[in-house]
Amino acid sequence: MEMVLNRADYLQVGVTSPKTMKLLPASKHKATQKVVIGDHDGVVMCFGMKKGEAVAVFKTLPGQKIARLELGGVLNTPQERIFIAAGSEIRGFTKRGKQFLSFETNLTESIKAMHISGSDLFLSASYIYNHYCDCKDQHYYLCGDKINDVICLPVERSPRIIPILACQDRVLRVLQMLSESVTSIQGGCVGKDGYDEIVVSTYSGWVTGLTTEPIHKESGPGEELKINQEMQNKISSLRRELEHLQYKVLQERENYQQCSQSSKAKSAVPSFSINDKFTLNKDDASYSLILEVQTAIDNVLIQSDVPIDLLDVDKNSAVVSFSSCDSESNDNFLLATYRCQANTTRLELKIRSIEGQYGTLQAYVTPRIQPKTCQVRQYHIKPLSLHQRTHFIDHDRPMNTLTLTGQFSFAEVHSWVVFCLPEVPEKPPAGECVTFYFQNTFLDTQLESIYRKGEGVFKSDNISTISILKDVLSKEATKRKINLNITYEINEVSVKHTLKLIHPKLEYQLLLAKKVQLIDALKELQVHEGNTDFLIPEYRSILEEADHLQEEYKKQPAHLERLYG
Repeated sequence: MEMVLNRADYLQVGVTSPKTMKLLPASKHKATQKVVIGDHDGVVMCFGMKKGEAVAVFKTLPGQKIARLELGGVLNTPQERIFIAAGSEIRGFTKRGKQFLSFETNLTESIKAMHISGSDLFLSASYIYNHYCDCKDQHYYLCGDKINDVICLPVERSPRIIPILACQDRVLRVLQMLSESVTSIQGGCVGKDGYDEIVVSTYSGWVTGLTTEPIHKESGPGEELKINQEMQNKISSLRRELEHLQYKVLQERENYQQCSQSSKAKSAVPSFSINDKFTLNKDDASYSLILEVQTAIDNVLIQSDVPIDLLDVDKNSAVVSFSSCDSESNDNFLLATYRCQANTTRLELKIRSIEGQYGTLQAYVTPRIQPKTCQVRQYHIKPLSLHQRTHFIDHDRPMNTLTLTGQFSFAEVHSWVVFCLPEVPEKPPAGECVTFYFQNTFLDTQLESIYRKGEGVFKSDNISTISILKDVLSKEATKRKINLNITYEINEVSVKHTLKLIHPKLEYQLLLAKKVQLIDALKELQVHEGNTDFLIPEYRSILEEADHLQEEYKKQPAHLERLYG
């Protein structure tokens, strides 16, 4: 279809930013629409056309530069309320120009993008995303790349709020809200006869159904009243439940005050439970630490007495700060504080350890409850922490052998293996002899462990693994005053074999580091010359993949140094 379009100039305002002009909904069918626009002078102007002339409906006084203008209102009604973002402030106007909202967000950066959905306000600065409901902070996300725009899927079609960030690295980041662990899952029919559903329970106690019953029902003339009555009954039930909960909160608050003020009362420290997991990820040879609390988390302090690397986690919206450590005097190699945003109940961290250096990682978890209280969780970093249990190994590889003999029991040698390696059961397995196979998730080398009463045999294609085992097992035996006879069988071919395994990883990381070092210089040349035609294909490729290369390099701190080690 072809259309003939003719230019019609209506009026001119000051310099404008992207997405600062909207058309208000028409008041009646086929009526002309009003235009509302904001400019860099801080002026919001609404006008309509009358007898071929632009007539102002309202015009505000100058102020801060307007970066965004959106329309909003009550859901399922005409969206005719005007919202503007200027600096870190949000202001709202009626279609007649009366200001009804002035909200200071206290963001450290100026607002660049905005989306309105009912009483929900979605904002983003260059790297920070915030969600507000009725001007109260709900969620926060710190993005790894620059945010260009933000939108939310229509809440009428989705059971929950799903914001989407459009980022500079050409990635759409779909955010997941208030997330928590699923503890149980069942299939059946609970809500309504004839509609199957999946019923899940979560860590914090929610029981939720995912039903096949349609949310939007087509009703005939006789059923509309019935549906409205069902909805009214649900609302009344929820109101009664809310009033009951408010009453219980007041009661418990009074009881707590009386208990804490009584001289005979014991310490009234509130208790809370923590659901935590500390697991080794095979894909990137890192440990994932997940902390989940029933109530909102205020902050988490991470302390380690061994050197570890903290890796970036996309899902993590907390703000991290590091404290200086004196490892020589107090055995602190890491002190980091994660400050969580409102309503954060689940925090995920990623760390990478160094094999041969072992100790304890501690997490001090402080929730948003009064009075302030804290719980400590401890996680052991084992000497061969990057090894993972496997069911088979390649017996054709060149292997080095460490043999231990002495007056030790099966339980004692098993406890030494538990101390050195992850994923080994605490209790000794049944039988007189046991065999375990392990694979190094970082280097892909392997370890075979066979031990019984009075003897332990350990084989690995990596001589470093054998060296670490020898040092640690000797120390553990010395602590218990047990004499060990230690013998080695070193296969020199294994050194060349292990270097061949390391070489591609080392080459890739070295090339990645060199490419990242060239990016800034190549960008300067591009700006100076105006294009990249003069560059060789290799350098053009680096510029095209610059964002991806920097992101990958950022995710692997000290990777090259670990391979050198």
